[in-house]
Amino acid sequence: MAVMTKAAAFKPLTKGQRKRSLMRKYRLYYFLLFPGVVFFLIFHYIPLYSIIIAFKDVSPFDGFQGIFTSEWVGLKHFRNFTNSYYFWNIMKNTVLISLYRLIFGFPAPIILALLMNEIKSIKFVRVIQSISYLPHFISMVVVAGLLTTLLTTDGGFINAILQQFGIEPVYFLGDKNYFRSVLVVSGIWKEIGWGTIIYLAAITGIDAQLYEAATVDGAGRFKQLIHITLPGMMFIIVIMFIFAVGGLLNAGFEQIFLLYSPPVYEVSDIIDTYVYRSGLEDIQYSFASAVGLFKSVLALILLLGANYLAKRLGQQGIW
Repeated sequence: MAVMTKAAAFKPLTKGQRKRSLMRKYRLYYFLLFPGVVFFLIFHYIPLYSIIIAFKDVSPFDGFQGIFTSEWVGLKHFRNFTNSYYFWNIMKNTVLISLYRLIFGFPAPIILALLMNEIKSIKFVRVIQSISYLPHFISMVVVAGLLTTLLTTDGGFINAILQQFGIEPVYFLGDKNYFRSVLVVSGIWKEIGWGTIIYLAAITGIDAQLYEAATVDGAGRFKQLIHITLPGMMFIIVIMFIFAVGGLLNAGFEQIFLLYSPPVYEVSDIIDTYVYRSGLEDIQYSFASAVGLFKSVLALILLLGANYLAKRLGQQGIW
């Protein structure tokens, strides 16, 4: 009887009991998580219901109840967008700017992380890290102001240098040939240091014994980079690439909105800026919601496709 009683005292916990036990144990972590969960619920999940106005004809004079009482029009606004004069130009600009950011901006922090990993002086590395991280914390409004000041034809620093070489001043922010380049280069400058943090963390997680063994076998720094460092970073590179492809249609609304002007609409007008003008300036709430939903569906397809392709290539996806 005593043996049975002792065995009964050590009866395994059920799945629900284990969960409650873990929640009590880590209750402080859940408490820290709570504000973030509330934020996403209020600003990301609850507003999802308003997507329904993309399939209705909501008038700005109907008020909030217009979401429920407006006439159902189905895919009318989606057809109007795809058949509009601006559709192909907007899609072309969105895809091209995003591709430029992906082609030139995605490898930039990887290259910087690899270069910093090869520097032996810790003090010099810290200086480079501080300089490269700083722009991330500068507001895009401030960055836009700096770019406007540097690139203006009226005393701008860049044009002052060009004039020293006998080159005529160029209004970079108003010239269709240069505007996309300004966007991509300034975007890389602002975020390259912040992206480097992730890749440096991945590099520090690589077993140092692998480098020691490679050195004994006669492998130089370049071969170690190719055969040890890059494969060791591949998991995080693939994950970041999947996220980059998923956000391919996010061509940078805030940056473009602060820098573009009518002379460069032809090469800078993207889906997000078009949604802004249609929804807030032209007060076409339903049409703007339909365009935004169209973009979100395409982004989801890109994300799923990139994740599937990564798994097909033998890499671990995000799920």
